[in-house]
Formats: sequence, structure tokens, C-alpha cells
Amino acid sequence: MDKASIEKEIWYKTARSGGAGGQHVNKVESKVILYWNLSQTSCLHENEKQRIAERLRNRINSEGVLQLDSSQSRSQFSNKEEVTERFFKLLAEAMKPAKKRVPTRIPKSKILERLDRKKHQSEKKQQRRNKDW
Repeated sequence: MDKASIEKEIWYKTARSGGAGGQHVNKVESKVILYWNLSQTSCLHENEKQRIAERLRNRINSEGVLQLDSSQSRSQFSNKEEVTERFFKLLAEAMKPAKKRVPTRIPKSKILERLDRKKHQSEKKQQRRNKDW
């Protein structure tokens, strides 16, 4: 994954941030929205694209575009840096291979305990059955 070539494929839009604020909030577009087209990227192999599409399927729209936004700061520049950093962290996390699950073994002592309980329960029921009423 080449960070520089992926950065060339990213485009940004700005919007007005929501939430509380004074008169300033109604004039300034400090919210930054990052877009990246996964389906048309040339920076990744086909299997890498599939892995990212699988892991980030909730964040990718029907056209294959990943969208992230940030409106944490009052500064557009800070929001742009923050959303770009989040994007690359998200991409790196999606690219990590999944850990293979190693099934756990039941300890011999637990198996013997269970068999002991079953034997005890069986004996209890045998004693009830043998009584003559």
C-alpha cells in the first residue's frame, strides 16, 4: 500500500458543521468530508480491494466510494488532517490479516468431573427405582 499514490486519489469537500455555536458557525465551512473510490483505485491489488470492501462494507456506498468526515475542530485545516489520519488508520486496520482461531481443548479433569456427576446422578436414580412400594 503506497500512501503517496493513495493520497492522490482522495478528494475532499467542505460543509458547515452542525451543533451549537455563535454567529460564526453559520458562515464558515469547517467540516471536511473525505472521499476515496475503492472500486476504481489503481494502488491496490484485487485481493486487497476485496478484503477492504469486506471489512469496511458499512462505510462504502453502492458506487464503491468510501466516505469519512470530521468536524471536531473549528479549523478546516485541522479537520482535514484529522480525517486523513483516520482514513489511513482505518485502511491499515482493514488490511491486517485476520487471526486464525485456535480451538481450545477441554481439560481432562473437567471431562472426568462431568462423567463423575453423571455417574452420581445415575446411582441416585437407580436407588429410587429399586425401592418396593
